[in-house]
Amino acid sequence: MNFDDLKFNEQGLIPAIVQDNETGKVLMMAWMSRESLALSISTGKATYWSRSRKKLWVKGESSGNYQTIARILYDCDADTLLVIVKQKGPACHTGSESCFYRELPLEGDIAGE
Repeated sequence: MNFDDLKFNEQGLIPAIVQDNETGKVLMMAWMSRESLALSISTGKATYWSRSRKKLWVKGESSGNYQTIARILYDCDADTLLVIVKQKGPACHTGSESCFYRELPLEGDIAGE
C-alpha cells in the first residue's frame, strides 16, 4: 500500500476511526495527515492532526493516555482509516472510556417502526 492510494480530502486529511484492540469498542474519531500517518506507522504511537490547533498531536502526550497501534486498516474506497489500538486509560478528553457516550433518542418513524 502506497500513501498515494489513499484518498485524502482537500485539506490533506483522512478520517481515522479508532477502535480498541481488546474490546472492539469505537473509542474516537480523529483526522490524520500524511505526516501524522507516517509518524503513527514509524513510532507505533497514534499521532493525529488537530484541525483547531493546526498541528500534529500524539494521543496521550498531555494526559498519559497513549494509544499504541496494533493495526491500521483502510476501507474499500481508501478514504477512511480504521486504527486499532491498545488504549491506556480513557480515550476521551472528558475522562470517558470512549468519545461516543451520548445517544440521540429515536422515535417510531426514525427507528423504522
